Amino acid sequence: MLIGYAMCGSFCTFERSLKALERLSAAGHEIIPIMSKNAYETDTRFGRASMIRERVKAAGGEIVNTIAAAEPFGAAVKLDLL
Repeated sequence: MLIGYAMCGSFCTFERSLKALERLSAAGHEIIPIMSKNAYETDTRFGRASMIRERVKAAGGEIVNTIAAAEPFGAAVKLDLL
């Protein structure tokens, strides 16, 4: 299954979300990670942005983090799940 996995600035949920992402990846799903600007760049008490990005990349590969890069999803690139 091709899954677009989107994360926004709800930083308090990141740890649970990352665990879910890692389970999906381990189950063999193809993941396209998508992060909002704030989720991609902001260090918080819940973690440094660089560390969060590394976990996301390890589970899903390169992160889509701009509106322009996300535009193909839905039209040209069909996701099974977002």
